[in-house]
Amino acid sequence: MKYALLICAPVDGAELSAAETADDPRFGSYIEEVRRRDLVRGGARLRPASDATTVRVRGDEVLLTDGPFAESKEYLAGVDFIEVADLDEAISLASRHPVAVGGGSVEVRPVWE
Repeated sequence: MKYALLICAPVDGAELSAAETADDPRFGSYIEEVRRRDLVRGGARLRPASDATTVRVRGDEVLLTDGPFAESKEYLAGVDFIEVADLDEAISLASRHPVAVGGGSVEVRPVWE
């Protein structure tokens, strides 16, 4: 089954650069596992929520807001698309993600096929 792992980082957490992430042994170990097991089917690291623009349409008017869609203690930092046997395996993988272990969360959501 295909799942999206929605990686949510704490708003007050440190924003690691790509180099810092590469040097972090937690990320290195996790990335090595998912690559070795060939689980990831796509994904992206997102820029901070402060760089977001939210678009809403009310009637004929397009409304733009700088920032994320809602005030929150976490922001969507990235998304991974994985293909695993079942929800239990997806949860197991998400529970080892460095952001989840470090105080954020990873939402596991099935993908429509």
